[in-house]
Amino acid sequence: MAPNPAGPVIGRANISYEYSERTKAVAHGGMGLVCRLVEHVGLADEIDASLELLQVHRPYHESDHVLNLAYNALCGGATLEDIEARRGDRVFLDGIGAASLPDPTTAGDFCRRFDEESIMALQDAINRARLRVWAAQPPAFMAQRAVIEADASIVGTDAERKEGIGIAYNGVWGYSALMVNLANTKEPLYFKLSGANRPSHEGSADLYDRAIALVREAGFAEVLLRGDTDYALTANFDRWDCDGVRFVFGYDARPNLVETAKTTDDEAYHELVRRAERVVKTSPRRRPANVKQAIVRERKYKVLRTAREDVCEFTYRPGACKKDYRVIALRKDLSVERGDNVLFHEYRWFFYITNLPTTTNADDVVMQARQRCDEENLISQLKGQVRALHAPVNTLMANWAYLVMAALAWSLKAWCALLVPISPRWAKHHHEQRRRLLTMDFKTFRRAIIDIPCQIVTSGRQVRWRILSWNPWLDVFFRLVGAL
Repeated sequence: MAPNPAGPVIGRANISYEYSERTKAVAHGGMGLVCRLVEHVGLADEIDASLELLQVHRPYHESDHVLNLAYNALCGGATLEDIEARRGDRVFLDGIGAASLPDPTTAGDFCRRFDEESIMALQDAINRARLRVWAAQPPAFMAQRAVIEADASIVGTDAERKEGIGIAYNGVWGYSALMVNLANTKEPLYFKLSGANRPSHEGSADLYDRAIALVREAGFAEVLLRGDTDYALTANFDRWDCDGVRFVFGYDARPNLVETAKTTDDEAYHELVRRAERVVKTSPRRRPANVKQAIVRERKYKVLRTAREDVCEFTYRPGACKKDYRVIALRKDLSVERGDNVLFHEYRWFFYITNLPTTTNADDVVMQARQRCDEENLISQLKGQVRALHAPVNTLMANWAYLVMAALAWSLKAWCALLVPISPRWAKHHHEQRRRLLTMDFKTFRRAIIDIPCQIVTSGRQVRWRILSWNPWLDVFFRLVGAL
């Protein structure tokens, strides 16, 4: 390339702005696709058939209010007040075929109309539409094991007048949000909101049962429950086992279990075999020096390092059970170091309880339990990017309803990925695109699929969304449009 003596190349254009009086455009061009998706799976009809919260529809139905909050999150709205940006955009309203949208105050009032029964009815309505998405998947989708997980997160608030708040174990005021999700597709299935002072697992058995019934109605071949020690609800183990439900839970390091693990012969232990999640097909890249570790050694901080992990297995019958279950004991050999010196070694014990058959060895049980940590990423997305895990309204039930409606935005993202058609000729490439879309951050998904500048052309009985810019995901976008 020839030298450029004239100076930098960026910012030298003679720029001026003007307002287009005839061309009507929107920044969120992917919302037309979302509207078609909602119609395709019959989501609005399911919501209206399940909820009766409004005596008169002037002009909005229950589904309009629910989708208004979900669409707000898809368009990047972080608060109820951000609804006003779409409500005042006449071109956006023309694009989705709406005369108006509920204002932020009306949206908050709608949240306050919910009770526990109507919130569960809303979640069931969303899941009935979810079943239609799952029914459109290839046979291999249902042939896999449905992995259902549960976890909770604190929804903090500085407000002093929100009904139902409590103080958590770490001193944070707010609510505790329990989520049960399908790990296969990272879809949240059920939520429960309670005061932050309540146990994180409270009500999880009922939500587990609802999720089990849902995936079985869909036709999944097997069901596996996962959770940390708080969700090892031993009173339900025998019932789940008789029902053919498999489970892997973390289990508290009780003194009797620790004593059993300590007295087990060393010959019964073997080193934990880790399974590589990905196979590097090319030569591995050279890793840069670990600066943090070098500083820790130089300043002679006391650190714990895992020197070795060994596992053994024995049977155990919890007090609330009438059957014995497999317990996998993980003995972690920790090296206590200061600088370059090893001070001493100590053992710490971790336990996992499962009813998986012995054909699943102890190493695989531990790996299965550790895969549950990916649920933290889903909670992080719902809290930081979807903004579903915050409390904008003033009552417990209203904030629970808001959580369900805002989290619907994440489910719509997952449905977009699951409904992308796969061409047999390009099956490998298309499956990879679907996987990337399904695991994509919510913010990245909005940039790829939602935030596409579009011109809105209304002619006759049709509304045309004319795309005005290019991005690498447009081929997926148009394949999905065609499928819908």
